[in-house]
Amino acid sequence: MKKKLLTIKVLMSLSLCILIPTASHEQKAAAFTNQVIQHGAVGEDVIELQSRLQYIGYYNGEIDGVFGWGTYWAVRNFQYEFGLPVDGLVGQTTKNKLVKASKYNEQFVKQQINKGNKFSHYGGVDLNKQKQPGGQGGGQAQPQAPAGQRAPAPAQPARPTAANVPNGFSQNDIQLMANAVYGEARGEPYEGQVAVAAVILNRVESATFPNTVAGVIFEPRAFTAVADGQIWLTPNEQARKAVLDAINGWDPSENAIYYFNPDTATSGWIWTRPQIKQIGKHIFCR
Repeated sequence: MKKKLLTIKVLMSLSLCILIPTASHEQKAAAFTNQVIQHGAVGEDVIELQSRLQYIGYYNGEIDGVFGWGTYWAVRNFQYEFGLPVDGLVGQTTKNKLVKASKYNEQFVKQQINKGNKFSHYGGVDLNKQKQPGGQGGGQAQPQAPAGQRAPAPAQPARPTAANVPNGFSQNDIQLMANAVYGEARGEPYEGQVAVAAVILNRVESATFPNTVAGVIFEPRAFTAVADGQIWLTPNEQARKAVLDAINGWDPSENAIYYFNPDTATSGWIWTRPQIKQIGKHIFCR
């Protein structure tokens, strides 16, 4: 009898050893899969990513499971604000931080997608106010981020005013550069705004800097507007026109790759750069 009881206890112990790791694994896998999510990805991981980013106010687009440029910029902004490496790639570290900072109502989101409804997933907004039967526009509520988070204004589509938009630059490049110009130089004369845009382009062409517009603008400590959040202000038409003029070849900076405001500059190093000229409050340098 004792031998039989001992056998039962051993079997029960083995069962617990098997079940406990399995339950732990299932809990860990409940949020995202193990893949690194990146631009161009599609599927359920992207749906969860967009939903969580929207919950805390970083993503204002449609939750459609397609990792487009809107999702990409939202990821980068989230990474920057939360002190993560800003690369637009959603690996385990970014996933963990996002899961801790947000919530995901999977049942609600997938139900709306399956029904073809227009909907949103902002935190602090009643779910009934965030859905509307499919095909009807205007079904998204205004974002209200949880305490401690700031919900940015919905991104505005690029509306360039110049007629000639050269090949090699996407509308996202133009939009992002317009944001940078507006954040960095909106109080400067028009020539100075074009010069700031030209500096960004000159850096893209330089072997010293990243070779993409996004890479240049989001390089750590490169632009004050990124550091203080003014990069996300909605640019005006003049900023967009300045970008297009720079892309079309006007470079008032005369090939500068740096600029600074002598009244506010705190870096002694920037004063060592060869100065080219001053436009408005900015001194442009090589």
